[in-house]
Amino acid sequence: MKNAFVFPGQGSQFVGMGKDIADNFASAREVFQEVDDTLNQNLFALMTNGPDYELTMTINAQPALMAVSMAVVRVLEKEFGINLQEKATFVAGHSLGEYSAACAAGVFSLSDTAGLLRTRGDAMQKAVPLGVGGMVAVMGMSFNDVQALVEACEDKDNICVAANDNAEGQVVLSGHMTAIDKAVEIAAEFGAKRCIKLPVSAPFHSPLMNPAAEVMARTFMKIQAQDAQIPLISNVLAYPITDSKEIIKRLVEQVTGSVRWRETIAYMHNENITDIYELGAGKVLSGMIKRGYKDINTSSVCSPAEIEELANNL
Repeated sequence: MKNAFVFPGQGSQFVGMGKDIADNFASAREVFQEVDDTLNQNLFALMTNGPDYELTMTINAQPALMAVSMAVVRVLEKEFGINLQEKATFVAGHSLGEYSAACAAGVFSLSDTAGLLRTRGDAMQKAVPLGVGGMVAVMGMSFNDVQALVEACEDKDNICVAANDNAEGQVVLSGHMTAIDKAVEIAAEFGAKRCIKLPVSAPFHSPLMNPAAEVMARTFMKIQAQDAQIPLISNVLAYPITDSKEIIKRLVEQVTGSVRWRETIAYMHNENITDIYELGAGKVLSGMIKRGYKDINTSSVCSPAEIEELANNL
């Protein structure tokens, strides 16, 4: 049995996330309190009670999702005596989830990770005026096939890129809203089954995020980082790294670069990973993995019962 742990990205948040583990475990409450103290905000109250539109804001969703993931990790460690470093062959996270993975692998402290994600969310929000950029999921096309659609939608004034290669037949485009609207209009001509505009406030993982990448590069200079205790499969490389300087370099690249998630899971499969556990809110990643790989056991872990079941399995 070879295990990997993956961490969800933006879009997995929901009002009420983390409440049941906080009600049941002191170590989860400690995580939420530390994040609140670091950010000087009652983020846990927002996670518990909403409103939804405020939780969905990038500046809140990013540290909130990381806090839930790390609460699950801390409960496994403190309440059940499970050391992730002994049990995991790899960790990986989708977009902001890569920060959760790095924290779980010992690269950054919890408070530093919360601060980094607050800065990242703020910088991404400010990089492009609201309404100028957007993202759309294109269903039924491969990453290679979608390039022709991208080329048909971009011009000298409008950027359009393949931002997330999520799974076979699911690619997310990002860029200027004019180009995104055109992609929705003509995607069927290129073989897409359907398009789903994403409820995001900015064109993540595109060159439009360059100002945010510059902010993150400066911010990382002030952070103490350790080499990863568990190999971290990088979003932009789709293979594992452990050196802290390289992890930081790739996290900066990730702001504007593609999330190579399909290749990340393919790498795990080729390395004979048998079990992948999604630690944190939602079931987005485990759902994508299940569709592509029937021979990998996949489960999402967030509730007290799910944490206990995982601890028993490990």
